[in-house]
Amino acid sequence: MNYSSCADQPPMACGVGPSVRDLMSTDVVTVAPDLSLRSAAELFAARHLGGAPVMAGSRVVGVISTSDILAFEASTPDAAAAMRERAEWEQGPSEEWREGNDPPSAFFTDLWMDDGADVLRCVEANGSPEWDPLAEHTVADAMSRWVVSVAPETSVVTAARLMTSSRIHRVVVLDRDRLCGVLSTRDLVRAVGQGRV
Repeated sequence: MNYSSCADQPPMACGVGPSVRDLMSTDVVTVAPDLSLRSAAELFAARHLGGAPVMAGSRVVGVISTSDILAFEASTPDAAAAMRERAEWEQGPSEEWREGNDPPSAFFTDLWMDDGADVLRCVEANGSPEWDPLAEHTVADAMSRWVVSVAPETSVVTAARLMTSSRIHRVVVLDRDRLCGVLSTRDLVRAVGQGRV
């Protein structure tokens, strides 16, 4: 019998327990290195994923996870806060409001020329967006280039030990450098719950 891919092959019947091929997910979502981190985060949220392999053409060049994205964002300086601080320094000391002067809210009324306008619309019309580091950076900026992979015929126990020792939640399954699946901790838990392991 001929098989077109490793996902189509039958499970190993060697009596040693299931192989990675038996439990891996074959419907693998991949991302490109030039995808924005914002788009990757939105994709992960929409598909309920914790991460994905990063593909350049047909080659796996890295792995990106939600943890990588969060760590990247946490380590990126808050440009908006820096801009606010700089603006405060340039303005000099603030003046106290004294009775008889225009109230501080008059600034916004004058700025928007329509004190009955919708506040959100006015803020958006003013064009003062916060800097979004996730939109400005790509998957290549945050991905792990250290790809932990196993072959489809690897035993599940071996793969689980590798994931534990590497402190990762998924391994990429490669058949002669060709991506054919991903084995995640979710796949392992599901298999245990179903009594397959």
